Amino acid sequence: MLRRFWKIFNGQTAAQPGSILLYVIVFGTLAFSLVVIAISGYAISEHQAARYRVGQEQAFQIAEAGINYYRWHLAHNPTDYTDGTSTPGPYVHTYYNKDGVAIGQFSLTITPPATGSTVVTIQSTGSITSEPNASRIIRVRLGFPSVANYAFLTNSDVWIGNNEIINGRFHANGGIRFDGTGNAPITSAMATYTCQAVHGCNNLTKPGIWGQGGPTSFWSYPVPAWDFSAVTAKLEQMKTLTQADGIFLPSSGQQGWHLQFNADGTVSIAKVLSTVAYKAGDTNSNKYFWSSIDIRTLGPATIYPMPTSSYIYVDDQVWVDGTVNGRVTVGTSPGNSIMVDNNLVYTAKDGSDVLGLIADQNILIPHDVPDTMEIDAALLAQNGAAKRYYYPGDLKDSLTIYGSVITNGLWTWSWVSQGGAIVSGFKNTDSIYDTNLTYNPPGGFPVGSTYNIISWEEVK
Repeated sequence: MLRRFWKIFNGQTAAQPGSILLYVIVFGTLAFSLVVIAISGYAISEHQAARYRVGQEQAFQIAEAGINYYRWHLAHNPTDYTDGTSTPGPYVHTYYNKDGVAIGQFSLTITPPATGSTVVTIQSTGSITSEPNASRIIRVRLGFPSVANYAFLTNSDVWIGNNEIINGRFHANGGIRFDGTGNAPITSAMATYTCQAVHGCNNLTKPGIWGQGGPTSFWSYPVPAWDFSAVTAKLEQMKTLTQADGIFLPSSGQQGWHLQFNADGTVSIAKVLSTVAYKAGDTNSNKYFWSSIDIRTLGPATIYPMPTSSYIYVDDQVWVDGTVNGRVTVGTSPGNSIMVDNNLVYTAKDGSDVLGLIADQNILIPHDVPDTMEIDAALLAQNGAAKRYYYPGDLKDSLTIYGSVITNGLWTWSWVSQGGAIVSGFKNTDSIYDTNLTYNPPGGFPVGSTYNIISWEEVK
């Protein structure tokens, strides 16, 4: 009795049977409940995350379906940027699964090409009904490649000398003697051809591409020929456009017109009153003639702003030089040529400045030009050739073409002797392809009929 009193007095109590087991059960149950709740919450969270991820993947596939749909639409309606309507977008389409059940939608925003461009932008937003927050956005840029996609394109045979550099794609419907250096595909439509005496071959049969240049890994022949009837520029269309909001120059009544482009975005235009004649030779004749394509005197100039249509049409011969600021195409009437009589350069080589020269006949570099010369332009000699005549004993140092050269007839900037020495023209030539021309060519230059994918990106 005293012992029990002492324990109580000291704050101790005797354990009752079963009391410890009760505590274990209570706290064990509580702990178990917490674990179950945590696991359940985690499982629910994981399930929701899994559903979201599945929803996102489905939304991505629906967004891609929207891109594929509009690519198909453009293949049948290349210039329809309003999804077959006359109203602005977005254009929303319901998406059905393989069982015909509507499970989501894609919303399309179409941005048509800017002036002078062939690039259309398609943005597709895919969403799924079961997971409204799991949307995905894809943006694709498509464009028609232009004929100016080549650094050099010719309908004839060609000889690239050992001092010539071609930067960009090169194609000839004829054979190619290639003694220079290239850095892109070089193709010929010929398996073999008869190399003419003018190319130093004495009419020998040669492979489609041959020579001492390279790298030969870029060479490929035969490949399908380019249809030069498709290259034919729509000069009559240009004439109509210039009469509306461009610059139309009628026959000068003199020797032709001179256009000098100015860095401030204007062009000075004057009549060519008289020319100087030089003894010259050409690729299609063994006889000399007198070439009168060098300016002697000019009339007073009138300064014009760059035309809003980006077209200048000349119903006469035309000489062109200066500094181009903006986008413009110069075209001639049937039977006329274009002469580049001095340096012709851009203010910037970032695609903001683009010049196209389309001659019904030839694009010529006259006798009296700088020793070091640069031409920034896409050149198209529709029925003639891009060339410099043979002027006996007249040697220039270097010519750089930044742009594209498209020539129907036999092209040359340099003339060589039987021994291979350059005796007239430019001792060094460098052709550099302007990549901005592929999908943003000068007005009037033909473009393809099939859209290429330029870029693909997921925006969200």
